[in-house]
Amino acid sequence: MMNSTTKEKIIEKYELIPHPEGGYYKESFRSDVKVQVGSSSGDGKIRTASTAIYFLMTPESVSRLHKIKSDEVWHFYLGTSITVVELDEKTGGYKTTIVGPNVLDGEFVQYTVKAGTWFGSFPNTLTVNEDSFSFVGCTVSPGFEFEDFELGSRGRLAEQFPEAIEMIDKLTVGLP
Repeated sequence: MMNSTTKEKIIEKYELIPHPEGGYYKESFRSDVKVQVGSSSGDGKIRTASTAIYFLMTPESVSRLHKIKSDEVWHFYLGTSITVVELDEKTGGYKTTIVGPNVLDGEFVQYTVKAGTWFGSFPNTLTVNEDSFSFVGCTVSPGFEFEDFELGSRGRLAEQFPEAIEMIDKLTVGLP
């Protein structure tokens, strides 16, 4: 049985620290290969080819809405499945994808969010308790840089995505 002790042991074992978007993380890989970023981000900067992190979320510490200039692949490891929420610029609504171990029930053990997409995620829990957590990994290519990271503003996102207000409220806790 997984419990808060398991959650705390994972945080300790992997030396996870609080992430600005929420949750806890540690970079586990940064490629030595460098690439020049092309037209999708428009900045022409040199970036690491790929990075990877361990990421742990709890119901109280979700991945708040943000976007980055690279594709991000989510990998499920342990705990409860997560819901990845992507805001849809065409409709003003949102799309959800479940990342978790139950592949025969429609969950995915791996899922990619495209560069430039507003997204966030949260653990799926029927009853929120202190023992709940999700332990996942995220691989970013071209590699993650904090200068390419933008945390969402609740007010701006609510105006731009009116059909997604419920998810925006859930995933902008503590943001203006």
